[in-house]
Formats: sequence, structure tokens, C-alpha cells
Amino acid sequence: MLSTDDYLSGQVLLIDKPLHWTSFQVVNKLRWEIRRAFNIKKIKVGHAGTLDPLATGLLVICTGKMTKNIDSFQAQIKEYTGTFVLGSSTPSYDLETEIDHTYPTEHLTEALIRNTTDQFIGEILQFPPVFSALKKDGKRLYEFARAGEEVEIPSRQVHISEFEITKINNLEVDFRVICSKGTYIRSLAHDFGKALNSGAHLSALRRTKIGDFDVENAVSVEEFIKALPTE
Repeated sequence: MLSTDDYLSGQVLLIDKPLHWTSFQVVNKLRWEIRRAFNIKKIKVGHAGTLDPLATGLLVICTGKMTKNIDSFQAQIKEYTGTFVLGSSTPSYDLETEIDHTYPTEHLTEALIRNTTDQFIGEILQFPPVFSALKKDGKRLYEFARAGEEVEIPSRQVHISEFEITKINNLEVDFRVICSKGTYIRSLAHDFGKALNSGAHLSALRRTKIGDFDVENAVSVEEFIKALPTE
């Protein structure tokens, strides 16, 4: 069992983030539980890469002196799996907001869906979703979006090394993506729909890998807490 000194000197914790939790909530919960279990007044805890509340999967949590490595962990390539729904789009590009447009789907074939992934391999330009935590003029983009304010978002260059369609069930398309830091899978869903001359939004997302870290080796928040010492 890990000790107070272990957490203060630095640990890397692999957590499987639950649905509807923010990454910040996971960090706060773990920090509180570690402080309680070891009677520590203060300890640094941070995560290496945000997951949206509607996503699940791998969160790399660093404690103590290991928080100095957060930037290097964030820079590593990431793997995601999830589901796109074709034929409709939402303002947030996922299920955070309601469907606002529908598109024709009669022309979509399995071959077209699978072959369209080729357009997204390599270096691509991507516009982050307006419903995101990126800042512009000191405000989060989602603050502009929720207030109904128009805001100009610059594109960014990202790299996608693998983009695979793993299953097609009518308009639901399962995928696997390996990509660089800064890639928005919600934006990929939106752009994929446009490339199909239709529309798409993200209905499920799970982060499975960050560099050499794998969600298969992660524990739930509840499992982590249960393993901590009790009074």
C-alpha cells in the first residue's frame, strides 16, 4: 500500500473517468480522498489531458512532484474509440446540445463511409468546437456559445495517424482514432459528416490510451478510494 511520502514524492494514477464527471471533478475528488486518508493538509494533484463530461476512459492523474511531468504526458499521442451518428448535427457536435439540423443519408454506402476516413489521415486543419473550454479574450468559448454570441475561432493543425471504422449499424458508425494532442474528436465527427455530404455528431467517446498508458490498467474512482487506508 502506498504511503504519504509516496503520494507527496509523486505518483501517476490511471483512472477510468465515469460518464458525466468533469476531469476537474475527478481531480478534486481524488485530492480530497488522499488528504483525508493520509491526513495531509496540502498536496498537488492534476490531470494530463481533459476529457469532456460525456466521455469516459483514461485520465492520467499526477500527484506531488509528478505533476511536473503533466505537460510531457499531455503531449503524447492518444487513442479514442466511440460512435458517430450520421445524418444530423448539433451545435456542440455531441449530445450536450439538441439536434439542430438533419441531412440526406440515402447516398451513404459502407464503402463511402470507410473510404472517407482517408481524407483525415496525416496533418489536418481543424476548428475546435465553439462549445469547448478553450479561451478567447479571457472567456471560455462555451460561455460565448451559451450566450448566443458569435465568436471567430482560429483553426489548428493536428495529426491523425489512424482512423478506422470498426462497425456500421445503419446511421451509427463506431470508430477508432489515434491522434496528436489538441485533436477534438467532436470536430472530427462534424467534419466527417460534411465530407460525406451529410452531417454527423458524436454520441459516445472513450479514451483508451495516452502514450504507453492504457485504460485496461486503469481503475474506477470508487476502486481507487476503496484501496486507500481507512482510520
